[in-house]
Amino acid sequence: MDKEMQEAGRFYTIIVDFFANYSLQILGAAIILLIGIKLSTYVQKAVLRVLLKNNIDETFSEFAANFVRILVVVMVVVLALGKLGISVAPFIAAIGALSLTAGLALQGAVGNFAAGVVLVVTKPFKVGDTLTVKGIYGEVQEIKLSYTLLLNEDKEQITIPNKYMIGDILVNSFAYRIVEGDVGIAYDADVVKAVEAIKEVICNNKKVNVAQEPIVGVAKFGESVIEIGYRYWVPTKSFYKTQFEINLHILDALKNCKIAIPFPQREIHIKGDK
Repeated sequence: MDKEMQEAGRFYTIIVDFFANYSLQILGAAIILLIGIKLSTYVQKAVLRVLLKNNIDETFSEFAANFVRILVVVMVVVLALGKLGISVAPFIAAIGALSLTAGLALQGAVGNFAAGVVLVVTKPFKVGDTLTVKGIYGEVQEIKLSYTLLLNEDKEQITIPNKYMIGDILVNSFAYRIVEGDVGIAYDADVVKAVEAIKEVICNNKKVNVAQEPIVGVAKFGESVIEIGYRYWVPTKSFYKTQFEINLHILDALKNCKIAIPFPQREIHIKGDK
């Protein structure tokens, strides 16, 4: 029992000596932390307010404000540790090594994140635009810092890493996509009449964009047909539906005009031995 009392007394003495020697340092470190946390919140709100006031993108503004807040907190923690007499050099070295390792391991993610920041700043496209990248198309639904969400006509959600939005060929057709098609008619058919019939079908469709006039004309002279080509713009959300609908109406219009769509033919002459 006496031994336990002695141990308790020794522990009490250590605690008293610790607070007697370091109470001011602990109090100072605590005050620095409290002031620093309050200051970081104030700085975050101030940065966010300034960025939004200058019409900077909201996503990027929030990211930048949070980043500044973290920097302030880290600086305050370093000051507090210094106040306690703790050397921060080993911690800084360890953080640097961990950052390098994490950077190598997350190289792809970091690249996507950096590309997202560039997209937010430069704004090459916006929500509602139609993008075609690496053979994939869709309407932009959401732009994140690491990826962009697209939605195609089949209501499929497509996630595109932002590094492909910066380092690859990107086609932005805004709210529309272009439809390109052709149909072959006989050489003895009335070409002008066929062109007029096709153009009328396209222009009469309410989904076709009237701001950009459809183009219809002779595209190529084939072996057995004259190919009439046509191009027009339709909303991304109804690309295939409108294309199939217009193709059917073009077929009906050519039939009504008595314009034949011949099938491929080839004449073969057989010469016998004399």
